[in-house]
Amino acid sequence: MAGLFGLIIIAIVIIVVLLIFFSFVPVGLWISAIAAGVKVSIGTLIGMRFRRVSPRKVIEPLIKAHKAGLHLKIEQLESHYLAGGNVDRVVDANIAAERAEINLPFERAAAIDLAGRDVLDAVKMSVNPKVIETPFIAGVAMNGIEVKAKARITVRANISRLVGGAGEETIIARVGEGIVSTLGSSDSHTQVLENPDNISKTVLSKGLDSGTAFEILSIDIADVDISKNIGADLQTEQAIADKNIAQAKAEERRAMAVAQEQEMKAKVQEMRSKVVEAEAEVPLAMAEALRSGNIGVKDYYNLKNIEADTGMRNAINERTHQEDDESPEE
Repeated sequence: MAGLFGLIIIAIVIIVVLLIFFSFVPVGLWISAIAAGVKVSIGTLIGMRFRRVSPRKVIEPLIKAHKAGLHLKIEQLESHYLAGGNVDRVVDANIAAERAEINLPFERAAAIDLAGRDVLDAVKMSVNPKVIETPFIAGVAMNGIEVKAKARITVRANISRLVGGAGEETIIARVGEGIVSTLGSSDSHTQVLENPDNISKTVLSKGLDSGTAFEILSIDIADVDISKNIGADLQTEQAIADKNIAQAKAEERRAMAVAQEQEMKAKVQEMRSKVVEAEAEVPLAMAEALRSGNIGVKDYYNLKNIEADTGMRNAINERTHQEDDESPEE
């Protein structure tokens, strides 16, 4: 009885050890690799476990590459995995490039993947060019008419410039700048409508794909619309601005005139006050002159007679003027 119990214990231990061994060592993956013709040892698979590398994410892409005729080494794939790259996507990109006869070494594909770009999508774009459509881009012709144009840009990925090259936003911005420049150099909007292909030819000749991750194959003007008369609007706004400036200056001159008038009135009032003060001092001066003997009584009465005569003449003149104004015209 004790011997049977011991055998059961030994069997359980053996089963547990085997389970741990098969969970740690991917024997099934090793058999698949051997069956596919990929030479890989059990020790290599165990070493991947210790290096924290998933054997499946390295061996399966290696099998795929081997079947596609690519001569890749397990060290290359493992190194790219440890660098944080997507091994399966890089291998798929290498296979696609091989089929399309595109020169794409594994190291370049790995660098593109580590740079954050989709290397498989780039290879597909090299085979099947991509069409980028711009929004409506507005420009003003020389006659002041605003013209809006929409372009379709056919681009192909440039594998050699994917690392460090500018993206689609730069292509759209450069094409937009070229369209605005071309529209602005046109004599009139009718010239743009008659020959819209001149825009694409002019823009395409500027080499706008320099420094980008793409190669521009063609630029086609998809639509051209006439907007508003910018020149007339600017002239109208300028006229309104000139009128407002003139009104402001006229108001300034009127305010200055009113201020000068008020100042003159104040000066006249001041002079009148001084005259009144001087006239008030005349009797006192006359009395002082009489007391001091500087003027005689006869001279004083002669002065009074002159003042009375002057007052009478002024009254007669005023009455004559009033009668002339009130007399009816013949």
